[in-house]
Amino acid sequence: MKNFINTIKNIWKIKELRNRILFTIGLIAVYRFGSYVVLPGVDPSVLNRGANQSATDLLGLINMFSGGSFNRASVFALGIMPYITASIIIQLLGFAVPYFQRLQQKEGESGRKKLNQITRVLTLAITLVQGGAYLTYIRSQGAVDPSVPQGVFWLANIIILSTGTIFAMWLGEKITDRGIGNGISILIMIGIIATLPSSLIFEFTSQLESGGLFIFILEIAALFAVTAVTVLIIQGIRKIPLQFAKRMIGRGDIGMPVSGSRDYIPVKVAAAGVMPIIFAQAIMFLPATVAGFLGGQGGDLAANSLVRQLSNPFALPYNIIYFFLVVAFTFVYTALLVNPQQYSDYLKRQNAFIPGVKPGKPTADFIDAVTTRVTLPGSIFLGLIAILPALVNLFFNVNQSFAHFFGGTSLLILVGVVLDTLQQIESHLLMRKYDGLVKSGRIKGRSSMQTIGSDL
Repeated sequence: MKNFINTIKNIWKIKELRNRILFTIGLIAVYRFGSYVVLPGVDPSVLNRGANQSATDLLGLINMFSGGSFNRASVFALGIMPYITASIIIQLLGFAVPYFQRLQQKEGESGRKKLNQITRVLTLAITLVQGGAYLTYIRSQGAVDPSVPQGVFWLANIIILSTGTIFAMWLGEKITDRGIGNGISILIMIGIIATLPSSLIFEFTSQLESGGLFIFILEIAALFAVTAVTVLIIQGIRKIPLQFAKRMIGRGDIGMPVSGSRDYIPVKVAAAGVMPIIFAQAIMFLPATVAGFLGGQGGDLAANSLVRQLSNPFALPYNIIYFFLVVAFTFVYTALLVNPQQYSDYLKRQNAFIPGVKPGKPTADFIDAVTTRVTLPGSIFLGLIAILPALVNLFFNVNQSFAHFFGGTSLLILVGVVLDTLQQIESHLLMRKYDGLVKSGRIKGRSSMQTIGSDL
């Protein structure tokens, strides 16, 4: 505890770090305040009454990521999810479209600025589409004041929702530039954390009424254990050692390698991160979407029952398919991220090699084989994390809103963002000769791998 207090004091002594943290907290407060500003002409109490009914579908998931703004019909009801969607689309286009590949590989700021501009325009387009769908949902729930003219309601609120999303995106970018951590990720994390207290209180009350206080304590202990294991897996890497050719000077040579003797290629156990779960979720929501277009409310009862099973994140058929989709997407996305031939070419240019492996194609094959072996347990872990909320709800009767924190997208985002933010804080401390946040080892966020792999 004493070391923790000393670390807090050291953080406060560094003016730049202190200002960045305070700036981040200030913008987070602005974002949370906006999540309680209701759209004009909307009665949010009507939406809140139906919140429990949508807790297991896509709307419940969106509400959780927006920190409850969705069911409050706030100006930040869509949050920054349109921006996340646009970023994913641009990233996927970078794998398939040569134009976007050139922009991603272009050195300097020009390529990045062009991609950011395209992402912002695409974000606005997605926001307009999602905003229209959201207003349609509000009207279908009977939450619109009938005295408000329909044209005025649509025009005003489409503009407000679009402005709210763009403003939230701007807040995230400002946190990244002048605050601490990745701003967009932090806003998502804050939205998820905002729903934790109410879920925790509801679970505590439920267990207290049933005389299961000890069970509640076990649930909290299990949550900490799952989080700790997730941290270990996310930070886990397989180090492929490297050696560099010696430099010859006159008749002798220098035994020191060009880039030091501890360089390695880091192959992460969970290199794909949260993306396979996001892709799998998108696929799993397709049955309900298709059924809605085809008029799934009527028709064959067995077909409707199957659609409901495949649309319920806590149903057995959903989780069986969901698990295998996550495993498959983990391999696919890792293959897109890790290019063994690119590593091999880079090592050849740097006069580096893997001990016992010939340069060229054998090196690429070796890296590919190692990546495949490491990805297998990583993909299984991601699959288990994805279905863990359903397992704890089924076997331990944890309420569904609290069960979401035991795994899935929520847990991976929380762990990843916290690790990244702590890693940045530790970097500021170590630069100024202070002790880091941990006494031994280093916190490794997504951006902390300062090795040969970071240059690719």
